[in-house]
Amino acid sequence: MAMASVVKVVLGSIAFGFFWVLAVFPAVPFLPIGRTAGSLLGAMLMVIFRVISPEDAYAAIDLPILGLLFGTMVVSIFLEKADMFKHLGTLLSWRCAGGKDLLVRTCVASAVSSALFTNDTCCVVLTEFILKLARQNNLPPQPFLLALASSSNIGSAATPIGNPQNLVIALQSGISFEKFLIGLFPAVLVGGALNAAILLGYFWKALSTDHKVDDEEVPSAAAVITGGGEAAAEGDVTSHRFSPATMSHVTGEVAHINRVREETDVDGFAEREETAPASEAHSKFKEEDTMDTWKTKLWKICVYLVTIGMLIALLMGLNMSWSAITAALVLVVLDFKDACPCLDKVSYSLLIFFCGMFITVDGFNKTGLPSELWEFVEPYSRIDRASGLALLSLVIIVLSNVASNVPTVLLLGGRIAASAALISAVEETRAWLILAWVSTVAGNLSLLGSAANLIVCEQARRAQPFGYNLSFFSHLRFGFPSTIVVTAVGLLFLN
Repeated sequence: MAMASVVKVVLGSIAFGFFWVLAVFPAVPFLPIGRTAGSLLGAMLMVIFRVISPEDAYAAIDLPILGLLFGTMVVSIFLEKADMFKHLGTLLSWRCAGGKDLLVRTCVASAVSSALFTNDTCCVVLTEFILKLARQNNLPPQPFLLALASSSNIGSAATPIGNPQNLVIALQSGISFEKFLIGLFPAVLVGGALNAAILLGYFWKALSTDHKVDDEEVPSAAAVITGGGEAAAEGDVTSHRFSPATMSHVTGEVAHINRVREETDVDGFAEREETAPASEAHSKFKEEDTMDTWKTKLWKICVYLVTIGMLIALLMGLNMSWSAITAALVLVVLDFKDACPCLDKVSYSLLIFFCGMFITVDGFNKTGLPSELWEFVEPYSRIDRASGLALLSLVIIVLSNVASNVPTVLLLGGRIAASAALISAVEETRAWLILAWVSTVAGNLSLLGSAANLIVCEQARRAQPFGYNLSFFSHLRFGFPSTIVVTAVGLLFLN
Protein backbone atom coordinates (compact mmCIF):
# COMPACT_ATOMS: atom_id res chain seq x y z
CA MET A 1 0.00 0.00 0.00
CA ALA A 2 1.32 3.44 -0.96
CA MET A 3 1.82 6.06 1.69
CA ALA A 4 -1.09 8.45 2.17
CA SER A 5 -0.66 12.21 2.24
CA VAL A 6 1.55 13.65 4.95
CA VAL A 7 -1.46 15.23 6.67
CA LYS A 8 -3.35 11.92 6.76
CA VAL A 9 -0.29 10.05 8.05
CA VAL A 10 0.25 12.57 10.86
CA LEU A 11 -3.43 12.71 11.88
CA GLY A 12 -3.80 8.93 11.66
CA SER A 13 -0.70 8.46 13.81
CA ILE A 14 -2.09 10.90 16.40
CA ALA A 15 -5.40 9.01 16.54
CA PHE A 16 -3.59 5.67 16.86
CA GLY A 17 -1.34 7.21 19.52
CA PHE A 18 -4.34 8.08 21.68
CA PHE A 19 -5.63 4.53 21.30
CA TRP A 20 -2.24 3.00 22.14
CA VAL A 21 -1.60 5.14 25.23
CA LEU A 22 -5.03 4.42 26.71
CA ALA A 23 -4.87 0.71 25.80
CA VAL A 24 -1.53 0.26 27.57
CA PHE A 25 -2.06 2.83 30.36
CA PRO A 26 -5.84 3.04 30.90
CA ALA A 27 -5.52 5.27 33.98
CA VAL A 28 -3.03 7.76 32.51
CA PRO A 29 -3.30 10.97 34.61
CA PHE A 30 -4.04 13.41 31.79
CA LEU A 31 -6.95 11.31 30.42
CA PRO A 32 -8.03 8.51 32.81
CA ILE A 33 -10.98 7.27 30.73
CA GLY A 34 -9.93 3.60 30.42
CA ARG A 35 -9.29 1.20 27.54
CA THR A 36 -12.84 0.96 26.19
CA ALA A 37 -13.40 4.71 25.93
CA GLY A 38 -9.85 5.04 24.61
CA SER A 39 -10.56 2.68 21.71
CA LEU A 40 -13.73 4.61 20.85
CA LEU A 41 -11.78 7.87 21.04
CA GLY A 42 -9.20 6.51 18.60
CA ALA A 43 -11.96 5.35 16.24
CA MET A 44 -13.76 8.70 16.44
CA LEU A 45 -10.55 10.62 15.70
CA MET A 46 -9.89 8.44 12.66
CA VAL A 47 -13.30 9.42 11.27
CA ILE A 48 -13.13 13.10 12.29
CA PHE A 49 -9.62 13.45 10.81
CA ARG A 50 -10.97 11.84 7.59
CA VAL A 51 -8.36 9.11 7.71
CA ILE A 52 -11.24 6.69 7.23
CA SER A 53 -14.80 7.30 6.05
CA PRO A 54 -17.81 6.53 8.30
CA GLU A 55 -18.85 3.75 5.91
CA ASP A 56 -15.40 2.17 5.99
CA ALA A 57 -15.35 2.50 9.78
CA TYR A 58 -18.52 0.42 10.10
CA ALA A 59 -17.18 -2.08 7.56
CA ALA A 60 -13.98 -2.47 9.60
CA ILE A 61 -15.92 -3.98 12.53
CA ASP A 62 -15.57 -7.77 12.35
CA LEU A 63 -18.98 -9.11 13.43
CA PRO A 64 -18.00 -12.83 13.38
CA ILE A 65 -15.29 -12.14 15.97
CA LEU A 66 -17.72 -10.19 18.17
CA GLY A 67 -20.29 -12.98 17.85
CA LEU A 68 -17.77 -15.62 18.86
CA LEU A 69 -16.63 -13.54 21.82
CA PHE A 70 -20.21 -12.98 22.97
CA GLY A 71 -21.15 -16.65 22.62
CA THR A 72 -18.14 -17.94 24.55
CA MET A 73 -18.74 -15.38 27.32
CA VAL A 74 -22.34 -16.53 27.80
CA VAL A 75 -21.34 -20.21 27.77
CA SER A 76 -18.64 -19.50 30.38
CA ILE A 77 -21.19 -17.70 32.58
CA PHE A 78 -23.50 -20.72 32.53
CA LEU A 79 -20.59 -23.08 33.19
CA GLU A 80 -19.71 -21.19 36.33
CA LYS A 81 -23.38 -21.12 37.30
CA ALA A 82 -23.28 -24.92 36.94
CA ASP A 83 -20.29 -25.04 39.36
CA MET A 84 -17.83 -26.28 36.74
CA PHE A 85 -15.06 -24.00 37.95
CA LYS A 86 -15.86 -24.84 41.56
CA HIS A 87 -15.29 -28.53 40.77
CA LEU A 88 -12.07 -27.60 38.99
CA GLY A 89 -10.92 -25.77 42.12
CA THR A 90 -11.78 -28.80 44.24
CA LEU A 91 -9.58 -30.99 42.03
CA LEU A 92 -6.66 -28.67 42.71
CA SER A 93 -6.74 -29.35 46.44
CA TRP A 94 -7.84 -33.02 46.40
CA ARG A 95 -5.12 -35.17 48.02
CA CYS A 96 -2.51 -32.54 47.29
CA ALA A 97 0.98 -33.76 48.22
CA GLY A 98 2.56 -30.38 48.90
CA GLY A 99 3.58 -27.12 47.32
CA LYS A 100 5.28 -28.59 44.24
CA ASP A 101 2.31 -30.86 43.55
CA LEU A 102 -0.08 -27.92 43.88
CA LEU A 103 2.07 -25.83 41.53
CA VAL A 104 1.98 -28.50 38.81
CA ARG A 105 -1.77 -28.96 39.27
CA THR A 106 -2.26 -25.21 38.94
CA CYS A 107 -0.31 -25.20 35.67
CA VAL A 108 -2.29 -28.10 34.21
CA ALA A 109 -5.72 -26.91 35.36
CA SER A 110 -5.24 -23.35 34.16
CA ALA A 111 -3.82 -24.46 30.78
CA VAL A 112 -6.69 -26.86 30.06
CA SER A 113 -9.47 -24.56 31.24
CA SER A 114 -8.08 -21.55 29.36
CA ALA A 115 -7.94 -23.52 26.10
CA LEU A 116 -11.66 -24.27 26.41
CA PHE A 117 -13.06 -21.18 28.15
CA THR A 118 -10.53 -18.37 27.38
CA ASN A 119 -7.58 -17.37 29.53
CA ASP A 120 -9.31 -14.29 30.96
CA THR A 121 -12.25 -16.33 32.29
CA CYS A 122 -9.90 -18.91 33.78
CA CYS A 123 -7.93 -16.22 35.63
CA VAL A 124 -11.07 -14.45 36.84
CA VAL A 125 -12.56 -17.50 38.50
CA LEU A 126 -9.42 -19.27 39.78
CA THR A 127 -7.21 -16.47 41.14
CA GLU A 128 -8.96 -15.99 44.47
CA PHE A 129 -9.30 -19.72 45.08
CA ILE A 130 -5.63 -20.44 44.38
CA LEU A 131 -4.53 -17.50 46.53
CA LYS A 132 -6.68 -18.70 49.41
CA LEU A 133 -5.42 -22.27 49.03
CA ALA A 134 -1.80 -21.10 49.15
CA ARG A 135 -2.44 -18.95 52.24
CA GLN A 136 -4.22 -21.74 54.08
CA ASN A 137 -1.29 -24.08 53.52
CA ASN A 138 1.25 -21.39 54.47
CA LEU A 139 2.75 -21.37 50.97
CA PRO A 140 4.14 -18.32 49.12
CA PRO A 141 1.43 -16.99 46.76
CA GLN A 142 3.81 -15.69 44.08
CA PRO A 143 4.68 -18.99 42.33
CA PHE A 144 1.02 -20.03 42.15
CA LEU A 145 -0.15 -16.68 40.78
CA LEU A 146 2.63 -16.76 38.18
CA ALA A 147 1.71 -20.36 37.34
CA LEU A 148 -1.93 -19.40 36.84
CA ALA A 149 -1.19 -16.38 34.63
CA SER A 150 1.58 -17.93 32.52
CA SER A 151 -0.02 -21.35 32.07
CA SER A 152 -3.39 -19.87 31.15
CA ASN A 153 -1.68 -17.81 28.44
CA ILE A 154 0.23 -20.81 27.09
CA GLY A 155 -2.79 -23.12 27.25
CA SER A 156 -5.03 -20.60 25.51
CA ALA A 157 -2.81 -20.80 22.42
CA ALA A 158 -4.12 -24.30 21.67
CA THR A 159 -7.58 -23.32 20.37
CA PRO A 160 -9.22 -20.46 18.45
CA ILE A 161 -11.47 -19.77 21.44
CA GLY A 162 -8.61 -19.65 23.93
CA ASN A 163 -7.94 -15.92 23.62
CA PRO A 164 -9.07 -12.92 21.53
CA GLN A 165 -6.05 -12.83 19.20
CA ASN A 166 -6.61 -16.47 18.29
CA LEU A 167 -10.21 -15.63 17.38
CA VAL A 168 -8.92 -12.96 15.01
CA ILE A 169 -6.33 -15.30 13.50
CA ALA A 170 -8.73 -18.23 13.03
CA LEU A 171 -11.40 -16.13 11.32
CA GLN A 172 -9.01 -14.09 9.16
CA SER A 173 -6.98 -17.11 8.06
CA GLY A 174 -9.87 -19.52 7.61
CA ILE A 175 -8.01 -22.23 9.53
CA SER A 176 -10.49 -24.73 10.98
CA PHE A 177 -10.76 -25.44 14.70
CA GLU A 178 -9.34 -28.94 14.16
CA LYS A 179 -6.31 -27.78 12.15
CA PHE A 180 -5.67 -25.00 14.64
CA LEU A 181 -5.70 -27.47 17.54
CA ILE A 182 -3.54 -30.05 15.76
CA GLY A 183 -1.06 -27.41 14.65
CA LEU A 184 -0.54 -25.81 18.05
CA PHE A 185 -1.21 -28.61 20.55
CA PRO A 186 2.34 -30.10 20.49
CA ALA A 187 3.87 -26.66 21.09
CA VAL A 188 1.39 -25.95 23.89
CA LEU A 189 2.08 -29.33 25.51
CA VAL A 190 5.87 -28.93 25.42
CA GLY A 191 5.76 -25.22 26.24
CA GLY A 192 3.42 -25.78 29.19
CA ALA A 193 5.65 -28.53 30.59
CA LEU A 194 8.72 -26.37 30.13
CA ASN A 195 7.04 -23.41 31.83
CA ALA A 196 6.08 -25.62 34.80
CA ALA A 197 9.67 -26.90 35.02
CA ILE A 198 11.02 -23.33 35.03
CA LEU A 199 8.57 -22.41 37.79
CA LEU A 200 9.61 -25.43 39.86
CA GLY A 201 13.29 -24.65 39.41
CA TYR A 202 12.82 -20.96 40.17
CA PHE A 203 10.77 -21.54 43.34
CA TRP A 204 12.12 -24.95 44.42
CA LYS A 205 13.58 -23.68 47.68
CA ALA A 206 10.52 -21.61 48.58
CA LEU A 207 8.23 -24.59 47.99
CA SER A 208 10.49 -27.00 49.90
CA THR A 209 10.28 -25.19 53.24
CA ASP A 210 7.50 -23.74 55.34
CA HIS A 211 6.89 -20.20 54.21
CA LYS A 212 6.41 -17.58 56.89
CA VAL A 213 3.98 -14.94 55.74
CA ASP A 214 5.18 -11.36 56.13
CA ASP A 215 3.01 -9.65 58.73
CA GLU A 216 3.23 -6.36 56.86
CA GLU A 217 2.12 -7.99 53.65
CA VAL A 218 -0.87 -9.99 54.82
CA PRO A 219 -2.43 -11.38 58.03
CA SER A 220 -1.58 -14.84 59.30
CA ALA A 221 -2.91 -17.83 57.38
CA ALA A 222 -5.40 -18.75 60.10
CA ALA A 223 -6.80 -15.24 60.24
CA VAL A 224 -6.86 -15.03 56.46
CA ILE A 225 -9.18 -17.96 55.93
CA THR A 226 -11.59 -17.18 58.73
CA GLY A 227 -11.44 -13.41 58.65
CA GLY A 228 -9.52 -13.10 61.91
CA GLY A 229 -10.97 -15.95 63.95
CA GLU A 230 -10.14 -19.62 64.17
CA ALA A 231 -8.32 -21.57 61.52
CA ALA A 232 -10.61 -22.79 58.76
CA ALA A 233 -11.50 -26.41 58.39
CA GLU A 234 -10.08 -28.29 55.43
CA GLY A 235 -13.43 -28.30 53.69
CA ASP A 236 -13.56 -24.51 53.65
CA VAL A 237 -11.15 -24.34 50.77
CA THR A 238 -12.94 -26.80 48.57
CA SER A 239 -16.25 -25.04 49.14
CA HIS A 240 -14.84 -21.58 48.44
CA ARG A 241 -17.24 -19.41 46.45
CA PHE A 242 -15.53 -17.32 43.79
CA SER A 243 -16.22 -13.59 43.69
CA PRO A 244 -14.66 -12.28 40.48
CA ALA A 245 -13.99 -8.56 40.24
CA THR A 246 -14.52 -8.15 36.51
CA MET A 247 -16.83 -10.94 35.42
CA SER A 248 -19.09 -11.57 38.37
CA HIS A 249 -21.03 -14.66 37.35
CA VAL A 250 -24.14 -15.94 38.97
CA THR A 251 -23.09 -18.39 41.66
CA GLY A 252 -23.99 -15.83 44.30
CA GLU A 253 -27.39 -15.39 42.70
CA VAL A 254 -28.00 -19.13 42.80
CA ALA A 255 -27.09 -19.24 46.49
CA HIS A 256 -29.47 -16.34 47.20
CA ILE A 257 -32.31 -18.08 45.34
CA ASN A 258 -31.68 -21.28 47.27
CA ARG A 259 -31.78 -19.37 50.59
CA VAL A 260 -35.05 -17.70 49.64
CA ARG A 261 -36.48 -21.04 48.59
CA GLU A 262 -35.42 -22.62 51.88
CA GLU A 263 -36.95 -19.79 53.89
CA THR A 264 -40.17 -20.03 51.89
CA ASP A 265 -40.31 -23.79 52.30
CA VAL A 266 -39.70 -23.51 56.04
CA ASP A 267 -42.43 -20.88 56.44
CA GLY A 268 -44.81 -23.01 54.42
CA PHE A 269 -43.97 -26.00 56.56
CA ALA A 270 -44.78 -24.05 59.74
CA GLU A 271 -48.21 -23.18 58.38
CA ARG A 272 -48.93 -26.74 57.31
CA GLU A 273 -47.92 -27.99 60.73
CA GLU A 274 -50.92 -26.21 62.22
CA THR A 275 -53.35 -27.94 59.84
CA ALA A 276 -51.77 -31.33 59.21
CA PRO A 277 -49.75 -33.91 61.08
CA ALA A 278 -46.07 -33.08 61.45
CA SER A 279 -44.92 -36.27 59.74
CA GLU A 280 -47.01 -35.61 56.62
CA ALA A 281 -45.73 -32.03 56.31
CA HIS A 282 -42.14 -33.15 56.77
CA SER A 283 -42.55 -35.83 54.10
CA LYS A 284 -43.95 -33.32 51.60
CA PHE A 285 -41.13 -30.89 52.34
CA LYS A 286 -38.58 -33.64 51.79
CA GLU A 287 -40.15 -34.62 48.46
CA GLU A 288 -40.08 -31.00 47.23
CA ASP A 289 -36.46 -30.63 48.31
CA THR A 290 -35.52 -33.87 46.52
CA MET A 291 -37.31 -32.70 43.38
CA ASP A 292 -35.44 -29.37 43.40
CA THR A 293 -32.13 -31.19 43.89
CA TRP A 294 -32.77 -33.46 40.91
CA LYS A 295 -33.86 -30.52 38.75
CA THR A 296 -30.64 -28.70 39.59
CA LYS A 297 -28.49 -31.75 38.83
CA LEU A 298 -30.31 -32.35 35.54
CA TRP A 299 -29.86 -28.71 34.54
CA LYS A 300 -26.12 -28.86 35.29
CA ILE A 301 -25.77 -32.01 33.19
CA CYS A 302 -27.54 -30.24 30.32
CA VAL A 303 -25.13 -27.31 30.58
CA TYR A 304 -22.13 -29.64 30.33
CA LEU A 305 -23.68 -31.55 27.41
CA VAL A 306 -24.44 -28.35 25.48
CA THR A 307 -20.85 -27.18 26.02
CA ILE A 308 -19.50 -30.52 24.77
CA GLY A 309 -21.83 -30.22 21.79
CA MET A 310 -20.42 -26.78 21.00
CA LEU A 311 -16.85 -28.12 21.11
CA ILE A 312 -17.82 -31.02 18.83
CA ALA A 313 -19.42 -28.58 16.38
CA LEU A 314 -16.23 -26.52 16.35
CA LEU A 315 -14.11 -29.64 15.75
CA MET A 316 -16.42 -30.63 12.87
CA GLY A 317 -15.62 -27.34 11.16
CA LEU A 318 -19.00 -25.66 11.58
CA ASN A 319 -19.12 -21.87 11.68
CA MET A 320 -17.39 -20.86 14.93
CA SER A 321 -19.41 -17.74 15.67
CA TRP A 322 -22.81 -19.31 15.14
CA SER A 323 -21.81 -22.50 16.98
CA ALA A 324 -20.97 -20.43 20.07
CA ILE A 325 -24.07 -18.22 19.75
CA THR A 326 -26.30 -21.28 19.28
CA ALA A 327 -24.85 -22.94 22.38
CA ALA A 328 -25.36 -19.73 24.35
CA LEU A 329 -29.01 -19.40 23.32
CA VAL A 330 -29.72 -23.09 24.01
CA LEU A 331 -28.42 -22.56 27.56
CA VAL A 332 -30.58 -19.44 27.94
CA VAL A 333 -33.66 -21.44 26.92
CA LEU A 334 -32.78 -24.37 29.20
CA ASP A 335 -32.39 -21.96 32.11
CA PHE A 336 -36.10 -21.19 31.62
CA LYS A 337 -36.08 -17.78 33.31
CA ASP A 338 -35.46 -14.15 32.46
CA ALA A 339 -32.04 -14.03 30.78
CA CYS A 340 -31.32 -10.40 31.72
CA PRO A 341 -29.46 -11.15 35.00
CA CYS A 342 -27.24 -13.62 33.15
CA LEU A 343 -26.67 -11.44 30.08
CA ASP A 344 -25.79 -8.54 32.37
CA LYS A 345 -22.64 -10.48 33.30
CA VAL A 346 -21.32 -10.33 29.72
CA SER A 347 -18.34 -8.00 29.37
CA TYR A 348 -19.91 -5.60 26.88
CA SER A 349 -17.06 -3.16 27.49
CA LEU A 350 -14.71 -5.71 25.90
CA LEU A 351 -16.97 -6.01 22.85
CA ILE A 352 -17.07 -2.22 22.49
CA PHE A 353 -13.29 -2.08 22.93
CA PHE A 354 -12.95 -4.47 20.00
CA CYS A 355 -15.25 -2.33 17.83
CA GLY A 356 -13.15 0.77 18.46
CA MET A 357 -9.92 -1.17 17.99
CA PHE A 358 -11.01 -2.58 14.62
CA ILE A 359 -11.77 0.93 13.33
CA THR A 360 -8.59 2.47 14.77
CA VAL A 361 -6.27 -0.22 13.41
CA ASP A 362 -7.97 -0.15 10.00
CA GLY A 363 -7.52 3.63 9.87
CA PHE A 364 -3.86 3.33 10.86
CA ASN A 365 -3.36 0.75 8.11
CA LYS A 366 -4.85 3.18 5.57
CA THR A 367 -2.11 5.70 6.34
CA GLY A 368 0.34 3.29 4.70
CA LEU A 369 2.80 3.63 7.57
CA PRO A 370 2.55 -0.01 8.80
CA SER A 371 3.07 -1.24 5.23
CA GLU A 372 6.20 0.88 4.82
CA LEU A 373 7.63 -0.42 8.09
CA TRP A 374 6.79 -4.01 7.15
CA GLU A 375 8.41 -3.68 3.71
CA PHE A 376 11.60 -2.66 5.47
CA VAL A 377 11.55 -5.66 7.84
CA GLU A 378 9.98 -8.30 5.56
CA PRO A 379 13.08 -9.33 3.56
CA TYR A 380 14.86 -10.22 6.81
CA SER A 381 11.93 -12.01 8.48
CA ARG A 382 11.03 -14.82 6.07
CA ILE A 383 9.90 -17.88 8.01
CA ASP A 384 11.79 -20.33 5.76
CA ARG A 385 15.06 -19.21 7.38
CA ALA A 386 16.04 -19.59 11.04
CA SER A 387 17.32 -16.03 11.22
CA GLY A 388 14.13 -14.72 9.64
CA LEU A 389 11.95 -16.70 12.03
CA ALA A 390 13.96 -15.40 15.00
CA LEU A 391 13.63 -11.78 13.84
CA LEU A 392 9.90 -12.15 13.15
CA SER A 393 9.35 -13.68 16.59
CA LEU A 394 11.29 -10.84 18.20
CA VAL A 395 9.19 -8.24 16.36
CA ILE A 396 5.95 -9.95 17.44
CA ILE A 397 7.09 -10.22 21.07
CA VAL A 398 8.09 -6.56 21.25
CA LEU A 399 4.93 -5.29 19.53
CA SER A 400 2.70 -7.55 21.64
CA ASN A 401 4.12 -6.01 24.80
CA VAL A 402 4.18 -2.46 23.45
CA ALA A 403 0.92 -2.30 21.50
CA SER A 404 -0.84 -5.40 23.00
CA ASN A 405 -1.28 -8.71 21.21
CA VAL A 406 -4.63 -8.17 19.45
CA PRO A 407 -3.60 -4.92 17.68
CA THR A 408 -0.32 -6.63 16.79
CA VAL A 409 -2.21 -9.48 15.13
CA LEU A 410 -4.46 -7.04 13.28
CA LEU A 411 -1.47 -5.03 12.05
CA LEU A 412 0.83 -7.93 11.10
CA GLY A 413 -1.45 -10.88 10.36
CA GLY A 414 -2.25 -10.25 6.71
CA ARG A 415 1.27 -9.05 5.93
CA ILE A 416 2.99 -12.08 7.49
CA ALA A 417 0.60 -14.44 5.70
CA ALA A 418 1.13 -12.71 2.34
CA SER A 419 4.90 -12.95 2.73
CA ALA A 420 4.68 -16.65 3.60
CA ALA A 421 2.28 -17.33 0.73
CA LEU A 422 5.07 -16.40 -1.69
CA ILE A 423 6.92 -19.47 -0.40
CA SER A 424 4.01 -21.97 -0.37
CA ALA A 425 0.42 -22.44 0.80
CA VAL A 426 1.64 -24.66 3.63
CA GLU A 427 3.98 -21.93 4.82
CA GLU A 428 1.08 -19.46 4.82
CA THR A 429 -0.84 -21.65 7.29
CA ARG A 430 2.33 -22.10 9.32
CA ALA A 431 2.82 -18.33 9.42
CA TRP A 432 -0.62 -17.84 10.99
CA LEU A 433 0.18 -20.51 13.60
CA ILE A 434 3.54 -18.88 14.35
CA LEU A 435 1.75 -15.57 14.87
CA ALA A 436 -0.79 -17.24 17.19
CA TRP A 437 1.90 -18.97 19.25
CA VAL A 438 4.36 -16.09 19.59
CA SER A 439 1.77 -13.34 20.19
CA THR A 440 0.13 -15.44 22.91
CA VAL A 441 3.28 -16.55 24.74
CA ALA A 442 4.61 -12.99 24.45
CA GLY A 443 1.95 -12.04 26.98
CA ASN A 444 4.02 -13.78 29.66
CA LEU A 445 6.97 -11.41 29.23
CA SER A 446 5.68 -8.63 31.46
CA LEU A 447 2.72 -7.85 33.67
CA LEU A 448 1.32 -5.56 30.97
CA GLY A 449 1.72 -8.20 28.26
CA SER A 450 -1.77 -9.66 28.51
CA ALA A 451 -5.13 -9.00 30.10
CA ALA A 452 -4.87 -12.35 31.94
CA ASN A 453 -1.78 -11.10 33.80
CA LEU A 454 -3.55 -7.92 34.86
CA ILE A 455 -6.63 -9.87 35.98
CA VAL A 456 -4.51 -12.13 38.22
CA CYS A 457 -2.65 -9.12 39.62
CA GLU A 458 -5.81 -7.11 40.35
CA GLN A 459 -7.80 -10.08 41.68
CA ALA A 460 -4.97 -11.02 44.04
CA ARG A 461 -4.52 -7.45 45.25
CA ARG A 462 -8.24 -6.96 45.96
CA ALA A 463 -8.78 -10.36 47.61
CA GLN A 464 -8.96 -9.04 51.17
CA PRO A 465 -8.07 -9.98 53.83
CA PHE A 466 -5.65 -12.44 52.22
CA GLY A 467 -4.51 -10.24 49.32
CA TYR A 468 -1.10 -10.25 47.67
CA ASN A 469 0.60 -7.62 45.52
CA LEU A 470 2.25 -9.16 42.44
CA SER A 471 4.64 -6.41 41.34
CA PHE A 472 5.81 -5.62 37.81
CA PHE A 473 9.44 -6.57 38.47
CA SER A 474 8.65 -9.77 40.39
CA HIS A 475 6.69 -10.88 37.33
CA LEU A 476 9.40 -9.73 34.89
CA ARG A 477 12.15 -11.71 36.66
CA PHE A 478 10.30 -14.92 35.84
CA GLY A 479 8.42 -13.80 32.74
CA PHE A 480 11.40 -12.70 30.64
CA PRO A 481 13.41 -15.97 30.65
CA SER A 482 10.27 -18.10 30.54
CA THR A 483 8.89 -16.27 27.50
CA ILE A 484 12.13 -16.49 25.52
CA VAL A 485 12.70 -20.19 26.26
CA VAL A 486 9.07 -21.32 25.83
CA THR A 487 8.64 -19.34 22.60
CA ALA A 488 11.84 -20.68 21.05
CA VAL A 489 11.23 -24.32 21.98
CA GLY A 490 7.54 -24.17 21.04
CA LEU A 491 8.36 -22.96 17.52
CA LEU A 492 10.16 -26.27 16.92
CA PHE A 493 6.95 -28.21 17.60
CA LEU A 494 4.48 -26.30 15.44
CA ASN A 495 2.78 -28.54 12.88
